Amino acid sequence: MNHNRSHRGVDNAEFSAYVKKCNKASVFREEGLMKVFLAAFAGAAALIVGAGSVATAQDYPFRDITNVVVWGAGGGTDIINRMIMAEMEEHLPVSINVINQTGGVAGSNGMVYVMNQPDDGYTLAGISESNVTAAVQGGWDQKFDYWYPFVVGGSPDLISVPANSPYGSLKELIDAAKANPGSIPAAASGAGSIHHLNLLALQKGAGAEFKFVPYQGSAAGQEAAMAGEVALVVTSLAEQAALITGGELKPIAMLTAESAEIAGVTVPSAFDTYDGLTTYLPLKQAIGFAVRDTAPDSVKEALTKAFDAAMAGEAVAEWAKANHYDIGGQSGDEAKALFARLESNFAYTLQELGVATIDPATLGIEKP
Repeated sequence: MNHNRSHRGVDNAEFSAYVKKCNKASVFREEGLMKVFLAAFAGAAALIVGAGSVATAQDYPFRDITNVVVWGAGGGTDIINRMIMAEMEEHLPVSINVINQTGGVAGSNGMVYVMNQPDDGYTLAGISESNVTAAVQGGWDQKFDYWYPFVVGGSPDLISVPANSPYGSLKELIDAAKANPGSIPAAASGAGSIHHLNLLALQKGAGAEFKFVPYQGSAAGQEAAMAGEVALVVTSLAEQAALITGGELKPIAMLTAESAEIAGVTVPSAFDTYDGLTTYLPLKQAIGFAVRDTAPDSVKEALTKAFDAAMAGEAVAEWAKANHYDIGGQSGDEAKALFARLESNFAYTLQELGVATIDPATLGIEKP
């Protein structure tokens, strides 16, 4: 009995000590686990905070870019922008989506749209030389140095008529216009576009007057000519090439000092027939895109790097050759200087032709 009580007593004491020891170890273990957990949590929190800092400081671009072409789908500006954006995507970690925002004066609707977006480089403007006339025509109140532009290139303008047109030469067309001033409808894209300016210059230099019918982009004007809505269309060789080759348009004169070969036909220079054109022509295209000039330097640098890489590629050179474009490749200060010259030339040409509604001098545009 004593042995049993002693045995039970010893067991109970040992068991109590053992339980205390286990409880103490458990506490230590829990405290250890808690320390490990807290350390891990602190590390994770640091990573999250660090990730947030990295996210806010990510290099541009870290999300998709939108390019808003200010002229209609299917026209020269639209086609060039879709081509160069696709090539630039190869040198950027994001996609570039191209949309069209047309209307207004000389593409002003699209430019105003981009102007109202943040200047963070995620909204570009697909532009052309024709946009420099927006201010003097009352489309908006900014000089063109509002933009930081990139120039892909351009194509020379020409005059074409529908395939079944009775006019076989520029002289026949001009003579008809002189006989009935303002009666022959002519398409030349939107008001203030380079095509419109070329039509005005043709009228001034040849002493004729057409009935100008504006369309939202070159493609629409060309379709109007093919449908017989207008008697002639002034757009670029690049835009008309496929239609001329397909026999849907008949070219009658280049609005440059040089003739051109297309579809086995030599298109003569309008200068050969009318000497007065040299006063106003040629007016050349400068098609590309732009970011707002107030965008961060890092944005400009990233876009320039991608643009230069794309322009240096064989794809752009081959595309330009196949589509009758002259390569440009200017960006930054060089492109801004080019557009400043165009703005000055176009603005005062419009004023001289009696089309400008705003005095260029009041906008700070210097005479050429």
